[in-house]
Amino acid sequence: MADKLQKDPDAPFATRIDPTKEGLSTQQMYFIRQVEREQLRKKTQKLRGRNIVTGLAIGAIVMGIYGYTFFSVSQEKIMDELDEEAKRAQMQGPKTGAN
Repeated sequence: MADKLQKDPDAPFATRIDPTKEGLSTQQMYFIRQVEREQLRKKTQKLRGRNIVTGLAIGAIVMGIYGYTFFSVSQEKIMDELDEEAKRAQMQGPKTGAN
């Protein structure tokens, strides 16, 4: 469909100009700066929104890993079981002066 559209190469629509080479008035330069400022503002708002979403996603992942780690460590009873086995072995062992 894009091939069917005929573009006029002589059309002045959206042509780039070099402000240093063109003889522009101060009003035209002011308008160019104003448009550039507005375009920059729109881009930064879009990037700010994306940065916030990305930061929240990373924070949620970090908090999830942190919470899972605490949950899994709190369920570990290995050290408690080893301590109990050591106490039982010590109680069942021979009574000598070194115990």
